[in-house]
Amino acid sequence: MSQAITISAQDILQQVKLSCQIPSIVEQIVTRKVVKDAAAEAGIKVEAEELQQAADQMRLISKLKTADETWEWLKKNCLSLDDFEEMVYTSVMSGKLVQHLFGNKIEPWFVEHQLDYAGAVIYEVVLDDEDLAMELFYALQEGEMSFFEIAQQYIQDTELRRRGGYRGIVRRTEMKPEISAAVFAAKPQQVLKPIVTAKGVHLILVEEVVKPQLDNTLRHQIGSDLFSEWIKQQFNRVEIVTDI
Repeated sequence: MSQAITISAQDILQQVKLSCQIPSIVEQIVTRKVVKDAAAEAGIKVEAEELQQAADQMRLISKLKTADETWEWLKKNCLSLDDFEEMVYTSVMSGKLVQHLFGNKIEPWFVEHQLDYAGAVIYEVVLDDEDLAMELFYALQEGEMSFFEIAQQYIQDTELRRRGGYRGIVRRTEMKPEISAAVFAAKPQQVLKPIVTAKGVHLILVEEVVKPQLDNTLRHQIGSDLFSEWIKQQFNRVEIVTDI
């Protein structure tokens, strides 16, 4: 006969503490409260139609195609319908607050910092041995090996190996300074001389340098970056008192 185990709210709180997740949880709580207060101060309203669209989008992202799947998901996550509605409301309100605070600042920010959003399509193999990296570099220069062959032989990660070391578009801000300097000085289809960082020795093929364009995706990213920085500033202005 199986044994029934009862888990209380106190048990869950204790596990959160033992898992050292309290700081992260506190940060999320404070963020939610700060956003709520700022939205109220700005007079931001959320319409029913906006909530419905956001709820539909959230269910789509969570792959909840039917009402039964949605109820099962809520049950699994110990959420009530009111909890779900609060999640949706907070998401919509946060988005509207970002637009209120930074909507007219995104384009000027992009113009001033557009080099930070430049990207490059690269292939990369990270090695432990600098001598080996140089040997492979010269083999590429002489046409004795292809970058794909090197990736197949020296990349441990299965998915990255299958892609031949393809990293996609990597933003300048996502690269270490010593790597970005070399990448954005390169010509398309150029293999860079091995670069040593704390992570290892990087053998990089620069396929294309991509000039930044202020499309919807980048607008969202810049808005999120500005909002995150704003949240950090709010943390410095509040006193956090926990009753745990």
